[in-house]
Amino acid sequence: MSGISRVAFTLFGFPVYWYGLVIALGMLIGVLIASAREKRYAQPKDTVLNFILIALPAALICARIYYVVFSWEHYAANPMEIVNVRNGGMAIYGGIIGGVITGLVYSRIKKVSFFALADLCAPALAFGQAMGRWGNFFNQEAYGAQIMNPALQFFPVGVYIEAIGQWRYATFFYESSWCFLLCAALLIAESKRLFKRRGDVVCWYILAYSAERMVVEGMRSDSLYLGGIRISQLLSAGMLVACACLFIVRAAKEKNLSLPCAAVFAVLAIAIPFSLMLLPVSLQAVHALLLLVVSACLYKNTSRKL
Repeated sequence: MSGISRVAFTLFGFPVYWYGLVIALGMLIGVLIASAREKRYAQPKDTVLNFILIALPAALICARIYYVVFSWEHYAANPMEIVNVRNGGMAIYGGIIGGVITGLVYSRIKKVSFFALADLCAPALAFGQAMGRWGNFFNQEAYGAQIMNPALQFFPVGVYIEAIGQWRYATFFYESSWCFLLCAALLIAESKRLFKRRGDVVCWYILAYSAERMVVEGMRSDSLYLGGIRISQLLSAGMLVACACLFIVRAAKEKNLSLPCAAVFAVLAIAIPFSLMLLPVSLQAVHALLLLVVSACLYKNTSRKL
């Protein structure tokens, strides 16, 4: 996996980078995935297209702002680099925050259901993330620690980083694979009518993506930090717990709450900060998996509303 050029082709003397092409392709297919499901969610034709024309610029700007804010030491010394995105430097969580804010405003103005809009976009977002991680591959970024064992120095376990002459864990590939699977799982579950309410698709997207990101982020060597904790791990853990709490609230309101599940969840949720600071990645993975399993049990105890 060496000798890959960052430049796809040259147009009128200007280089066109794989990073931008891959992300653009992911966005295009994501829009098609969301648009094809508008009727299922009783949304007017072109709802997704009208929304994405506003949400996409906002998401890209917020993704860049997020990255710059948490890398301020570098950009304070190189302010002109703030607008240079050809070398990467986009944070997905910043983009999600921008998209959520835009969705809340758009749904209020257009008087459409925010949760229906979020459910439409969730599988598309997972697909876009899966594609976007291949932009990281061409930029040779978002990789993990050095692989010292020669038996593991092959793709997809690792990726050779030419700039430093080392094999590193291919964390970009781990996340890309998970997001492709997540997109497929959400669409299949949706087609089989397994989701119970509006907002459940996006909740399960957040749960599954956050669980994966909490683990894979711990393997990366280029994380953004808040104090001594990786900021993406902290956000992932917070969103994972928030979505699972939503299932507890719903189950409690309907008097279907499984007390053993709730108790196990509470212990796991309280332990998350210690997990991020003290546990190795392998045990963080077990922790995240347990939270997903408990969340599924809590979700099963809520009544069907769709």
